[in-house]
Amino acid sequence: MKILLTGGLGYIGSHTAVELLNHHHEVIIVDNLANSSLSVLDRLKKITHQEIPFYQIDVANKVELEPVFLHHTFDAIIHFAGLKAVGESVAKPLEYYQNNVLATLNLASFSIKYGVHKFVFSSSATVYGDQPSPLIETMELKTTTNPYGETKAMSERILTDAAKANPPFSVSLLRYFNPIGAHESALIGENPNGIPNNLMPYITKVAKGELKELQIYGQDYPTIDGTGIRDYIHVVDLAKGHIASLNKMKSAVNIYNLGTGKGVSVLELVTAFQNVNHVRVPYKVVGRRPGDLAIVYADPGKAKRELGWETSKTIEDMCRDAWNFEKQNV
Repeated sequence: MKILLTGGLGYIGSHTAVELLNHHHEVIIVDNLANSSLSVLDRLKKITHQEIPFYQIDVANKVELEPVFLHHTFDAIIHFAGLKAVGESVAKPLEYYQNNVLATLNLASFSIKYGVHKFVFSSSATVYGDQPSPLIETMELKTTTNPYGETKAMSERILTDAAKANPPFSVSLLRYFNPIGAHESALIGENPNGIPNNLMPYITKVAKGELKELQIYGQDYPTIDGTGIRDYIHVVDLAKGHIASLNKMKSAVNIYNLGTGKGVSVLELVTAFQNVNHVRVPYKVVGRRPGDLAIVYADPGKAKRELGWETSKTIEDMCRDAWNFEKQNV
């Protein structure tokens, strides 16, 4: 298949590009480099030994985006492009709505206009709102706890309505939990611009000495050690979930959780990282972060039953690969 990969130089997008090329798909990447680097394109070529067509454009801009559809005929779209920091979305809600929702609207519109019938959407567990875990796809979606989550929920509704109105248009909504880790080559991994918003790159920057200490947001949650519990998934396992989704794409709309089904606390992750890599990660506990929940983990059973997909990598694998990437990238 020939696949348009939006946000394909970002963290999850780049790992998915590798898996797609390994499975003999053709990939076209578009990315505005807002939270990625052009150097990733060279690294992808080094890993896959393939040239990858790339457009530096903003998918929220229809005028920039449409020529890509005029120059290529796609079999599928995998849509990663979007702003993604929960805390930042609380501080900058209008920026998140403007960017994330417009991007989905534009891509859905051009998918239908140009006959692209398969659409895989990078969604999030945040769409479930504050509900008891394990979270399962049949749950009614509640109001989310932050604008980032709302943009994902809105995008899901847009794509669902588009699929209902245009029967050839099929959608897979992939609700991610917490991707961490890096490719085994250590050439690609999570390398955000500025101070990291996500936990693992924050841990690796502190371990490396680039940041003084890790800030843990709250230790008064009703959990095993008072810190928030999340379902951490290796980014390569997550990328493979997209291949499974494409291979088993059904008509209409299908929703899948991509997670391990196990919760790990922030302190448990920090301890695992220190033990596996034999490094120290200084930290201090600060106040809770707006929009965060106490416990979030998946019921991934549907993806296993219908897609034949499940995770294979451990927390130790995630910590080791993340640190190997950090050490080799300066």
